[in-house]
Parts: sequence; C-alpha cells; structure tokens
Amino acid sequence: MLLTLTSTASHASDLGYLLHKHPERVQSFELSVGVAHVFYPEATDERCTVALLLEVDPVELVRGRRFGGDALSLAQYVNDRPYAASSMLSVALGRVFGSALKARCDARPELVGVPLPLEVHVPALPSRGGADVVAGLFEPLGWSVDAEVRPLDPELPAWGDSRYVDVTLRGTLPLDHALSHLYVLLPVLDGAKHYWVSSDEVDKLIRSGGSWLQGHPERDAIVKRYLAHKRGFVADALARLAELDEAADSADSADEVVDETEEVDPPAAVPLVTLRRAAVVEQLRAAGAQRVVDLGCGEGALLRELLADASFTEIVGADVAPRVLEKAADRLRLDRMGDRQRSRITLLQSSVTYRDDRLAGFDAVVLMEVVEHVDPERLPDLERSVFGHARPRTVVVTTPNIEYNVLFPGMSEGALRHQDHRFEWTRAEFAGWAERVAAAHGYTVAHAPVGEPHPDAGPPTQLATFTRTEVPREAHAAPTASARPEVPPSRRSRPIADWSDGGTAA
Repeated sequence: MLLTLTSTASHASDLGYLLHKHPERVQSFELSVGVAHVFYPEATDERCTVALLLEVDPVELVRGRRFGGDALSLAQYVNDRPYAASSMLSVALGRVFGSALKARCDARPELVGVPLPLEVHVPALPSRGGADVVAGLFEPLGWSVDAEVRPLDPELPAWGDSRYVDVTLRGTLPLDHALSHLYVLLPVLDGAKHYWVSSDEVDKLIRSGGSWLQGHPERDAIVKRYLAHKRGFVADALARLAELDEAADSADSADEVVDETEEVDPPAAVPLVTLRRAAVVEQLRAAGAQRVVDLGCGEGALLRELLADASFTEIVGADVAPRVLEKAADRLRLDRMGDRQRSRITLLQSSVTYRDDRLAGFDAVVLMEVVEHVDPERLPDLERSVFGHARPRTVVVTTPNIEYNVLFPGMSEGALRHQDHRFEWTRAEFAGWAERVAAAHGYTVAHAPVGEPHPDAGPPTQLATFTRTEVPREAHAAPTASARPEVPPSRRSRPIADWSDGGTAA
C-alpha cells in the first residue's frame, strides 16, 4: 500500500527536516504489520515528494496470529491488505513519522506549525460510501478532495464499481495537522481496525484528533468507526472531547482556564486572583505539603508561585487541554530553566474527572477555581478521582461565592462570573458539598474566606481545606444519585450533556 505527500512551498525540500527523513536516503522500518519504506521520488526547492510504501504479507500475519480470526478462512489469504490503505498504514504513519505527528523538529524548530501547500495521494483507499464519504471527512478540515471510484475490473465494466477510491487531497496546512488527519481517518474509511481495540486507542484518538475532532460535523461517526463501535470506549472518547472543547472555549475567553477569570475586583483592592493564590499557598505551607499537584493548572499562575518557594520540592501541573499546557510551559520558560529548578516541575495532560495513577500519593492536590467548570452531573467523578483515588493528605478547593456577585459593577443577582462556569455556589451550598465529600472519603474540612468579606454577602471567593484522617471511613464507595450535589438550574450557564447512559455509541 502506498501514500505520497508533496510540498510545493518555497524551499520545499525542508520537508525532510519536518519528517526527520533525509531526502537522499531510503529508509526501512520493521513493523508488527510488515515493512515500511520511506523514500523521496523528487526533492527540489520547488517540489518535494515523500513516499511511504508498506509491504504487508497476509499469510505471515495469519501465521503470527496477530490479527485473530479463523486461520482457515480463505479471506485471511485472499484480501486487499497488501494494496489498500487501511489501519495498517495508519500504524506505519505513527511509527515512521512519529516526531512530525508530535510537531517536533529540533533541527529547524521555526518550521513547525507553518502552513504548507500540500498534496496527498492515496491510489487505493477503501470507502464503502464512495467519493462522497471521503469528501465529507476531509473537506471540513480544509482539504479539497479529488476522488475517483475504481472499477472492479476496467476490462469488465459490467461488474460495476469497487469500494476503492483513488484520492488526492490538496490544502495549505501545517504538516502535523495533515498527518493527524490521515492517522485518524484512514482507519475510519477502512472500517476495520486490524488489531485489538483497547482503552489505549481512546488515548491515541484524543492525542491525535483532539485539536480538530470535536468540531468536525462527522465527529460521532468518526469516533464510532475508529473505536470499532465499542460502546464504552466511544462514550469515553466523546466525553473527553467535550472536555477539551470546554477547556479551549474557556482559554479563548480568559487569560487562564480556571484561574485568571474575568472577575472585576473590588475598588482599591489587591487583585482577587493574587489574593487567591496567596491563600492557597498559605494553606499548603500550613499543611506541610512538599509534593503538590495543581489540578486544572491553566497557564501556570499558581505553578509560578510554587516554584518560587523552595519548600515545594515536587510540583505537578495537570490540565485537560494540551494547548493550555503548551502556554504554561512557555509562560514558565521551562526551556530556559536551570536543571535543578526544572527537575522540580512536571506538566501532565489529565482530567479532573478521570482516575490517573500519576496523580496518586502526593501531599496535596489543589483545585483552584476548577469545580465550577465541571458539569454538576460529573462532580461525583471528580470526587472519586481526587478524594477516592488520588487521595492526597490535603486538598485545597477554591470557588466563587455567588452571593457576592451583585457587589461587582454591572453584575445582577444570580449572574455567573464567567461564561464557562457551569454553576456557582452560595456559601451554604459549598459548605454542604464540602461536608458531604469529607464524610464520604475520610477527610475533615475547614473553611476560610478569600478577599474582604461583606457583612451580608460574605467573601468574593470561598476556600475549603480538606485534611485526610488517619483511618479512612467505609463510605468510599461512589456517591449515589441521591447524593449528587444539587445546583439550581438558574445557576447553570447552559444545558448539561448527560453521558451517564453510555453516550451515543452504536
């Protein structure tokens, strides 16, 4: 099976730097599915073409028992695997062009992310829906599509058309975007993953398609086919894509996803975001925490404060949005940081609603202006992942006090401070949630104001510090539906999607 990719940009042969493959060399790579060869049919300053040729031996695949099925079936020996682009070609793309997929080019970093005039040719691409399906998948991503359905036999036109399409894609895109489109959509068009589909495939899909898949008009169909219609995996992937989209929306409309929201500070006051960070750091110091996770770290404002204090020996910033983590790394200047300081901090892509073993065992976890960005129906997932699974000695939570909002200029009663907030709690509601979570997971909780309290409305920000008791209580089981926090509909920013039934998987 064959795929070619051509650049007609100025200094087109720079494509070799981006792909980490020298135009004057032919390279071969042993894969689980066969042997991949990379070579350049042409490489000039005006036009550069790279070819990926994958040699597959169907008989050897059956003998190796890598792909299951009935080894005695004729279809295992007579098939299109050596010729038609499939999930096997996607495997080869990921293996051979892995650095380019990750947008890494150490030799010429200035080339990364630059849109290039590209042409991709796949002479035999399976598509059960014909050329229209190919166009429906690639055109929303900025490609123009030229697709011609292949006849079953040119010498016997009465036999009709085959399910194979000769496809040429043309567009001006960064190379890593183009490769991610191919990596995800080739298996989707093939309709058959030629290997076992596990939870790892969800991670691959989010990692490769997270930046564009959520907004694709065929998102659900792509996710279902990529994950072989595995209902649980499909629901998981759709929920994680929705979280990425929410985080990106918030990042576009605020300086930081969950920290620097567009609040208006009281007159003649120290900025509320500054008071909030100082209050969190004070609680961490009082708890004696040295290893700290900032979960929902945004672009790293709190991380900067923690790095400035040598008592915090290990710091982890975790956020669901890769783009936000890149901004955090840039703002913290991690690439220019000294080795000793750099060894203290790690940035991880993670979600507050999913269990992550990498976040377990720390002294403290901070949820600073995070909970209000989570759909109320998913708060029990947050509780289980943080208090039940990660289970740090200390958890510090801050969240807006909705009763104070009327004191901000231009805000009416019941209005939310930020368009991405799913809800905001009164003091009583926050206290009730905190007491229930503490009792369910073996913690005690103490409350403190952040900002100057108003006699009637209270403080602008609420803070709760959870401290784990020595003997965890037996009530660590997941909260029941009746125990889920009640959030008045008037305090929700928009309707809440319900994934509890497993989503829209086939």
